[in-house]
Amino acid sequence: MKEFIITETKTEKAVLVGLITPQQSEAQVNEYLDELAFLSETAGVAPMKRFVQKLDMPNSVTFVGKGKLEEIAAYVEENEIGLAIFDDELSPKQLRNIEMALKIKILDRTSLILDIFAGRAQTANAKTQVELAQYRYMLPRLTRLWTHLERQRGGVGMRGPGETQLETDRRIILNKISLLKQELKEIDKQKNVQRKNRGKMVRVALVGYTNVGKSTLMNLLAKSEVFAENKLFATLDTTVRKVVVHNLPFLLTDTVGFIRKLPTELIESFKSTLDEVREADLLVHVVDVSHPNFEEQIRVVENTLHEITASENKPKLLIFNKIDSFSFVPRDHDDLSPKQRENISAEELKDTWMAKMGADCLFISAKTGEGIPKLKHLLYDRAKEIHILRYPYNDFLFQDYNDFTDEE
Repeated sequence: MKEFIITETKTEKAVLVGLITPQQSEAQVNEYLDELAFLSETAGVAPMKRFVQKLDMPNSVTFVGKGKLEEIAAYVEENEIGLAIFDDELSPKQLRNIEMALKIKILDRTSLILDIFAGRAQTANAKTQVELAQYRYMLPRLTRLWTHLERQRGGVGMRGPGETQLETDRRIILNKISLLKQELKEIDKQKNVQRKNRGKMVRVALVGYTNVGKSTLMNLLAKSEVFAENKLFATLDTTVRKVVVHNLPFLLTDTVGFIRKLPTELIESFKSTLDEVREADLLVHVVDVSHPNFEEQIRVVENTLHEITASENKPKLLIFNKIDSFSFVPRDHDDLSPKQRENISAEELKDTWMAKMGADCLFISAKTGEGIPKLKHLLYDRAKEIHILRYPYNDFLFQDYNDFTDEE
């Protein structure tokens, strides 16, 4: 009788490291580390402990101070930790010194996000974009791969193989970057042809922070099966679906989610994917209203859209999703302190944002269906306005949406 040996794959354990600086308050750092923990779990890593230090600026040699690094090293050794993840991008020098001190694998926020993107990429387009971003990130950090050759003697006739190998690797990576850029140009050409073949239909793009429910909303509106999961960056590839709200067809695009401190390598590499956002006629900015810092997430998305010049003079809807998960703690009647996110009611929140945005603001739940008929009504009205501007003689095709029932 055969014996079967069952082997269990151990989840890699990690520590998370962040800094409190004049630019980042303690509350912000704690929230950033919450997000870093979520990123770690998305990558299949178990965050065990957080280390936070207050400094005027990151230490140029080891990011944190000498004492804090020794504290981390002691915890790592005692608890058999195999990975340390830092919440900011580390320089090649910092990476090398931290690795020597901790003697474990070191990742910064950028390399962690790149790793997640590499695992999530499905299509040739996404894989090419991620690979290009990885090589761009790797290029200035090549020297730390060759530290074992540093002790070789110098002098005439004693040129070390490390330098030669380093130059070879740099040349290989530069060639690879050039080839990947060329591949992306070809992909861009194909995508441009696809966009032209779609004709002059109104284009609506879903944008927003990662994990706010864009794909779930896409599935609801387009009656499709776009992959949706409660993890960061579940969607990397741009998905376009034709949606018909009563008699008005338009194209709905689901895009990659944004995140604070998004690596510049990724923004650069994903420009072809973000072209769908640039060419959209209407942006639907989806927000997770249940998140404690959703207002900062709104700013991150708006800043990123501005970076890629995708929001200039473009109509935009602000859709607050997950209203079913919104919760607050009522204030005492005698409490005269300013209202915070935790103690403002859903109705007060709606009044605040609707006063700012007017009819371009809506509160919904893609999970329960609350507010979805109103969203369809709003999308119909906005898409109709754009269509009539484009085809002024076709306005007789449209009726008032109020003539239709919510079920249609």
